[in-house]
Amino acid sequence: MIKTNVLLKKALLGSVAIAALVSPSLGFAQSANGTTELKPIVVEGQRDAQATTSDETAKQDTATGPIDGYVPKVTASGSKTATPITEIPQSVSVVGRDRLDDLAASKIDDALFYSSGVQSGLFGNDARFNWFSIRGVRADAQGIFLNGLPLYQYGFGGFYIDSYMLERIEVIKGPSGALYGGAAIGGIVNQVTKRPTGERLREVEAGVNSWGNGYFAFDIGDVASANNAISYRVTGKTSGGGWETDDAKDWRGFIAPSVTWSPDADTNVTLLTSFTKLSANHTGGFWPYVGTVEDAPAFGKIPKDLFYGDKDLDDVTAEQAMLGYELDHKFDNGITFRQNLRFNHLSSTERGPYPYGYASDTELFRIGFGVDSNVNLFTVDNQLEGQFDTGGAEHTLLGGVDYKRYHIDHEQWTYSASPLDVTNPNHTGGRLGPNNVYLNEDLSMSQVGVYLQDQIKFGNGFIATLNGRYDRVSTDVWSGPTAYSTTSSSQDKEYGRFSGRAGLAYEFSNGMTPYVSYTSSFDPSIGTDGITGALFKPVTGEQFEVGVKYAPEFFDGLITASYFDMTRQNVPVALVSNPFLKQQLGEVGYKGFELEAQADLTQGLKLTGALTLMDVEITEDDNATLIGNVPTLTPERTASLWLDYSFQNETLAGWSLGAGVRHTGSSWADAANSLKVPSFTLFDAAVRYDAETWGASLNVSNIFDKTYVSGCSEPFTCGYGEGRTFTLKVNAKF
Repeated sequence: MIKTNVLLKKALLGSVAIAALVSPSLGFAQSANGTTELKPIVVEGQRDAQATTSDETAKQDTATGPIDGYVPKVTASGSKTATPITEIPQSVSVVGRDRLDDLAASKIDDALFYSSGVQSGLFGNDARFNWFSIRGVRADAQGIFLNGLPLYQYGFGGFYIDSYMLERIEVIKGPSGALYGGAAIGGIVNQVTKRPTGERLREVEAGVNSWGNGYFAFDIGDVASANNAISYRVTGKTSGGGWETDDAKDWRGFIAPSVTWSPDADTNVTLLTSFTKLSANHTGGFWPYVGTVEDAPAFGKIPKDLFYGDKDLDDVTAEQAMLGYELDHKFDNGITFRQNLRFNHLSSTERGPYPYGYASDTELFRIGFGVDSNVNLFTVDNQLEGQFDTGGAEHTLLGGVDYKRYHIDHEQWTYSASPLDVTNPNHTGGRLGPNNVYLNEDLSMSQVGVYLQDQIKFGNGFIATLNGRYDRVSTDVWSGPTAYSTTSSSQDKEYGRFSGRAGLAYEFSNGMTPYVSYTSSFDPSIGTDGITGALFKPVTGEQFEVGVKYAPEFFDGLITASYFDMTRQNVPVALVSNPFLKQQLGEVGYKGFELEAQADLTQGLKLTGALTLMDVEITEDDNATLIGNVPTLTPERTASLWLDYSFQNETLAGWSLGAGVRHTGSSWADAANSLKVPSFTLFDAAVRYDAETWGASLNVSNIFDKTYVSGCSEPFTCGYGEGRTFTLKVNAKF
């Protein structure tokens, strides 16, 4: 385990390495008189913040709009107001549209491979879900947001967002309860959708990968009224075909119409909708440790493309609809009112067997599984924002009330299934017995929160951020008859929780901004105590963070270095007396160092690099032998670097190349820390040609087709990482 002093030494070495990559010796563009030209940021509001340069009259960079290049300037995710990223007293990563396109990312897992503090693709490539953690804490259920509103997930009722729908993806690291109420303790991911720009937009794109999975997408927008008061945008995509897993296939599609009405300079209303449909079978697997990480005595390794399902039974379908709007109005007194509202609906089913250990030397034991889920989620956030001065201090005050109601009606069952022989697989006739319903549940959770934030600038460079929030959460659970009980029961629980954040930063004139902050948060934990049967209390967390953000004067870039000490409490843990039952007896400590650099170094050369060092330790558990151990799926280190260069000479004009490397350190596959998952290093590349009205690109991930296990949550649930994948795409603008 990395001790704190060793961790800090490695952090220092990593800082030096990144600093070398972005040193002035690379030769940055200068003005004619030899002085370096600066790039000031002017933030005027949530929809009109701009970054300007001497060679561009105005480069738009709003909290929801496009990012020019790799370097973000403004975010609303870290404060709910349009704020320069350097002023947020927490580490923030932002992936813009340019970077999404360069990496050919289709979902969150793909987009965050090169971000610090995030481990994505925990179980490899999955057509249904995202699997990722932030600062060592799983965030793929309670940590996903869309346009600042939560996309809460419980059980198998998870919403899916294709990255083509998005303008940017933003990661706020550490507890965020002071802003958003109940959420994942390690951090959240806020996805920001494309929206009308008030300009004519005509784009189509098509692509295919080496598995034979192709897609067609379009992005169309324009003004729709003579006075330009109404503008629209329609984004859509359909895809389908084969998968890396043999016999696996999928089809999915979405359409996302949006309309903006701006009757005057002080009022904007944007209607945001989307409709998504998915039909697939299981495209990824959960395999045993022996047979993936270690050779099985009878046959060696399980082929990573082995289809573990039954062709006649395997099925995954989902239909989801989202309807909402964003409204903002600035009153004559300078106060701005905003309302963000959305209704989400999801109906999903899943059928098919899962492997779980071995039935014999060469046969995988399989558990037949099925689930039907119907989910409704309503969210609304009301805000008032104003600016005022007190003495020598400038205040941006934000107050708000938000509400969330999540409801899921779901049923889960198992059936007996035939084993699957790894050496001679039979993918039909897998069902042996009838359904045995073990979960029949109707659950609803409501949360109302009241919050206040004050961002204060004083003393010619000091920036203080103070947040306070109180939430009231109520949960109601009805459990119906199952194969194991003919009776029904109901429970309810209500509680209140306060979350806070206090941060202080100082902005030097050279672009350096050191900061320190304290944050607290909670995560509503849905489940029951294995001894008392009572509903769980929320998981709680707090964090101290110190860091520095640097926006250099001699090139366009953003470098963030941070050290954090985080504690997560009330963690559900398995009981020694009965491992199938849980109680909230756990506590885990997380310490770590993160370094991330995003830069448009010179004309044509872009960079993103990240380093994460973690020291995670179980500090309380019902099983005393686990205290001091590291939780599964938690590597001690990750590192990545991506360079992208567009040729500037006339002969190769339009051509660009990209190359990247990703390293993930070893992790544990069991709570006892006796089974280790080895580290792995992967290489990616891209080549592109962009003309004025069309372009083409070829991306290759995992160039050397390395076979590796991306992670194991226990000895029987390990995931192979994605093999070498070619993705060819073409686009046209007209």
